[in-house]
Amino acid sequence: MNKTIFLVGIIFGVLAIVLGAFGAHGLEKVLPEDALATFETGVRYQMYHALLLLFLSSMTAISEKGKKSIFYLITIGVILFSFSIYLLAINCLTSFDYRVIALLTPIGGVFLIFGWIVLGYRAFR
Repeated sequence: MNKTIFLVGIIFGVLAIVLGAFGAHGLEKVLPEDALATFETGVRYQMYHALLLLFLSSMTAISEKGKKSIFYLITIGVILFSFSIYLLAINCLTSFDYRVIALLTPIGGVFLIFGWIVLGYRAFR
C-alpha cells in the first residue's frame, strides 16, 4: 500500500506542476483574473495533498489500515475538490456549463478535512 500511496502522491504532484504551468502560461491570457486565481487554488491544494501522500507513505506510526483510509479520503478529496475547481475555472471557455458540478467542490473539501482529522487521530492514538 505504501508504494501505491507514494505513486499517487507523485502523480498528483506532477499533475499539479503541469496544471500550474498551464494555468500560468496557457490560461493567463484567456481567463479572467478571478478564474485564474480559482484555478491556482486548485493547483495549490492538489500539491499540498500530493506532499501529504508522500509523507503518509513513509510514516511508521500509522497502521496500514489507517494509511489506507487516509489515502482514500485524500485521493477522493483531491479529485472532487481540485478537479472540480479546474473545470469551474475554465467554465467561460467551454460550451458546457460546469456550474452543474459546483457541489462537488465542497464535498471534496469535506473529504480532505476528514483525511486530515483521521491522520491526526491515527497518529496520536
